[in-house]
Amino acid sequence: MRTATEEYVPFATVDLPEPTSDEKTLAVLAHVLQLFSGFIAPLIILLIKRESKFVRLHALQVLFFHIAYLVVLGGFLAACAIGFVVSLPGMDANEPPVGLIVLFPILWMGTYAVMLVLAIVYAVKAGRGEWATYPIVGRFAAKVAGVTLP
Repeated sequence: MRTATEEYVPFATVDLPEPTSDEKTLAVLAHVLQLFSGFIAPLIILLIKRESKFVRLHALQVLFFHIAYLVVLGGFLAACAIGFVVSLPGMDANEPPVGLIVLFPILWMGTYAVMLVLAIVYAVKAGRGEWATYPIVGRFAAKVAGVTLP
């Protein structure tokens, strides 16, 4: 029987270990270097420090985000290419494909801006030692990394 001072916790809480300064540094580098090297630097960091769950979580989030980034841009390029090929018979020879010239750079810069914001915010969180996850791919990366988040 529980006493009045004991607090009921409706779910199991997991205490995540405090990362070392090296782990924090590598996690920060995984987020920041994605801006310059794409997925290559986070992949190298993941391979170097794969035994650390903290580094693995942060590096995998960056890798999964880049996979989603490539799928979105690739899908948009495919849609533009299909639209271009379909509209070729009725298209004026002097008319450029609007989707490739106007919309693709807007989408590319928009997703790069999202990548920049995510890199800065989560690099700061990784530097503080937080087990923070990206909005969409974070929970999946945590499962793959073997991390049980509260």
